[in-house]
Amino acid sequence: MQQAFAKHVTALAAGAMLVLSAPAFAQSDNAHSHDHDHSEEHDHGSDDIYNGYFDDDQIEARDLSDWAGDWQSVYPLLQDGTLDPVIAHKAENGERTEAEYKAYYQTGYATEVDRILIEGDSVTFFEDGTPIQGRYADDGHEVLTYEAGNRGVRYIFEKSGGDAEAPAFIQFSDHAIAPTDAGHYHLYWGDDRAALLEEVTNWPTYYPADLSGEEVAEEMMAH
Repeated sequence: MQQAFAKHVTALAAGAMLVLSAPAFAQSDNAHSHDHDHSEEHDHGSDDIYNGYFDDDQIEARDLSDWAGDWQSVYPLLQDGTLDPVIAHKAENGERTEAEYKAYYQTGYATEVDRILIEGDSVTFFEDGTPIQGRYADDGHEVLTYEAGNRGVRYIFEKSGGDAEAPAFIQFSDHAIAPTDAGHYHLYWGDDRAALLEEVTNWPTYYPADLSGEEVAEEMMAH
């Protein structure tokens, strides 16, 4: 995992778009700028807000507790075929073929961090069962405007302690803009705060660890 973090930091330092050669720490905000193909939408109080249409005065600060819990990456579920029904559902209702959607999400979901545990100010990343832990403090939020004209809010936390290998920054995107318990989220992490805000191709996505793969697929298709 330490090597993967090193590759991620090197890519950011070069100002390059993060690529899948370092999939553990390649991230993006395609949850918003990638024509928002996510159908795993939950009711966040407003379809407009969820889809990225809101006023600045609606945005509120959020605490790390909004994302507390034990979370699983959906990437393994995509790879093993568990999410094939979701891909088929998207193709039936969208503008891409199943193969195009599959390739799109292969890039979007790619990560080697298959589990994240958030307790208090502690965030632990697990890769093949190996943990790296950091403690994080609120570092505000950023409003991003995407090519489609909609917007999103990144909630940002900066490392205040923990393992040296833990990323300096983590950024959450879950389509909400005010305090709420997340049902799933996209997470971006690395050592360059500004560079993370530019990532638009890879957006590791996490659902509660106590859901089965089939339940995750059902959640995605229910909305």
